[in-house]
Amino acid sequence: VQLVESGGGLVQPGGSLRLSCAASGFTFRNVAMSWYRQAPGKEREWVATVLIGGGVTNYAGSVKGRFIIYRDNGKNTVYLQMNSLKPEDTAVYYCNTLRSSLPWGQGTQVTVSS
Repeated sequence: VQLVESGGGLVQPGGSLRLSCAASGFTFRNVAMSWYRQAPGKEREWVATVLIGGGVTNYAGSVKGRFIIYRDNGKNTVYLQMNSLKPEDTAVYYCNTLRSSLPWGQGTQVTVSS
């Protein structure tokens, strides 16, 4: 089982990034997937979830209206489109199942700063 996050970087406030998470070693299409993030000195927190068909999503209040989670079951990949980024979005971003049941990947660093 492996989760590999990518797409992070340095972006100015108000900018956008798209994160990707490539999954392998399990039946991706049968599992609800989520994004999480961990800011320096803080606990890891849930960001968003997409259910197995991709048609149902849920978001933390802090990102609702700015972030979009979606999945491509043919590519075993879940994405996080992040718009209108704020400095408080700075964190390492991870993907995992809805229950965080898989080994964590290395994450991808997102830094929002001018």
